[in-house]
Amino acid sequence: MLRNWPDPHGYWRDTDAGAYALLAAIYLPLVLRRRFPVAVLVSTALCVACYFTLGYYHVVAVCGLALALYTVASLRDRRVSARCAAGALLVLLWGTRLAEPGIGPLSVGFVTVTTIVCWVTGDGSRRLRELTRQLRREQEEKARRAVMEERIQIARELHDVIAHHVSVISVQTGLAGYVFSSDPPTARRALDTIGGSAHQALAEMRRMLVVLRDDDRAPEDPQRARESGLGRLDELVERVGEAGVPVEVSVTGTAYPLPPGIDLCAYRVVQEALTNVIKHAPAARTTVEVHYGEGELRVRVRDDGGGRAPAPAGVGVSAAAPGSTGQGLIGMRERATIYHGTVTAAPAPDGGFEVSLRVPVPRTATGARAHGE
Repeated sequence: MLRNWPDPHGYWRDTDAGAYALLAAIYLPLVLRRRFPVAVLVSTALCVACYFTLGYYHVVAVCGLALALYTVASLRDRRVSARCAAGALLVLLWGTRLAEPGIGPLSVGFVTVTTIVCWVTGDGSRRLRELTRQLRREQEEKARRAVMEERIQIARELHDVIAHHVSVISVQTGLAGYVFSSDPPTARRALDTIGGSAHQALAEMRRMLVVLRDDDRAPEDPQRARESGLGRLDELVERVGEAGVPVEVSVTGTAYPLPPGIDLCAYRVVQEALTNVIKHAPAARTTVEVHYGEGELRVRVRDDGGGRAPAPAGVGVSAAAPGSTGQGLIGMRERATIYHGTVTAAPAPDGGFEVSLRVPVPRTATGARAHGE
């Protein structure tokens, strides 16, 4: 395009050294258009206007101005890019005076459409880039939230596993040391309980590590799901009884299979409540009530307050008291919230302390029970 089209009528000046200098001034600065888009556009527009004014062959200069306009539209906001587009259009319209006779209106339409297309495509590129950045930020934020939720879940599991078994081990260690010489059989039973609690704590820790290391995220094994659910309630009660806390269990309603998550949630709430009884009311008689209702599961753990140490003024009577910042109550409430349930922990009206869980059960579980019947 550096050579003129056949021009028998002398519409344009011959391409000379001045024309080549202006073309170099139009195109060479485009190398820096991404770093200084507006400045390069202004420089290009001025050189193109000069090129047109001198009457050189006009088509060769249009591409440089179009590219500069596209770059501004793709890197700057609409207010700036729209003004630049208007300026570029004026320069190109000035160049249409060099068109051959009879195609002036066509040249006006061409440069107008060229300007609009360059601006629209550049602005679309900018918006696409902004949406991409926004999507990336949202993905990073989701990843951070997922990591945080995973950390909270791990902390909750560690607390539930460690706190209960360590409490049992602590009580039994004290008992074994106290009766080691005077009552060897009792000391032996306490040591057996310590060993059993330690073994179960290690087993649950291994189960947790297997889940955390499972990269395939395969569906949860039903057998694994039953390892820590209400199906192990009798085992939990027996272990707490060996720690010196008598526990009675009452199950009402027709039992039906629970979703693994709800089953584990109920088990952990009972476990944490009994752990608090071991720590704060070791001589209390405790009742665990489980009710399988139509569409919901209710669990209540209640102690009569026997052996509970008196609390100083202004301090709750239990680590699970309302307003406490104990990790146990926080963990119970977090678990219940996941399944749209509620946990309450408060002194019982006639003494002692009571922890209640109420969680809805999806119709799939109750429906499966009804179908089975």
